[in-house]
Amino acid sequence: MVVDIQVQYKSMRYLDLAEALRSRIASGRIGRAGGSLPSEAEMVDEFATSRVTVRRALELLRTEGLVMSRKGAGWFVAPGTVRQSLGRVTTVEAALEAAGAVPQRRVFEFGFVAATGHVARLLGTKGEVLRVRRVNLADDDPFAVVTVWVLGDIGRDLSRADVEAATFYDLLPFSGVRFGRVTQSIGADLASPDDARRLAVARGSAVVTCRRLTYDSDDRPVLLADHRYPAARTSFEIELPSVAFAAPPTHGVRHG
Repeated sequence: MVVDIQVQYKSMRYLDLAEALRSRIASGRIGRAGGSLPSEAEMVDEFATSRVTVRRALELLRTEGLVMSRKGAGWFVAPGTVRQSLGRVTTVEAALEAAGAVPQRRVFEFGFVAATGHVARLLGTKGEVLRVRRVNLADDDPFAVVTVWVLGDIGRDLSRADVEAATFYDLLPFSGVRFGRVTQSIGADLASPDDARRLAVARGSAVVTCRRLTYDSDDRPVLLADHRYPAARTSFEIELPSVAFAAPPTHGVRHG
């Protein structure tokens, strides 16, 4: 029984430390967004705990989107929620730059595949499509996993180097594409094992999903993209220029 109590105590220490750090971040006592945290060694000394406990607490806060790490530089308070407008078409990179973060992209899959399922239905083809999967980073931390499908006849001239260096909205006009309308749908899901690994979040944690279908000027669907974000890192907003409310019914209402 004594051993069991000791094990339980040790397993809770990192939760206590995470709560202490969470409170300091919320109050601004350990830096504003983008500011550095004390080093792991300093936290070991201050909290009289082990390096393993400090690391577990920090990893927990990372899954919550509160902190991030930079290789060789330490831990930092994560930037605030990145707001993305639904009222206009923008890219992940543009949204990150607007939020003051440094965007990067890492392509981990590039190739032609047969269109199946929702891809075939939304793009209106059962032929080959170019599929590109990438991780978008904000200040070196994973921000989104994005899968893009492009009609094969449009994507055939693109290389992996092209899609690593520029967005499809920059590249496709060189293939003669003139963009038309865009539809977007926003949803929610639980992080899959692949999401957890690539986004550095806990498996089963909340993710925001965005599916974007882009048409050309002839109203042909040419580009489909699925985005998956840790829920704490982004929000989608739309501005309504005016709101018209219907007049309430007067039937049966007595005046006077």
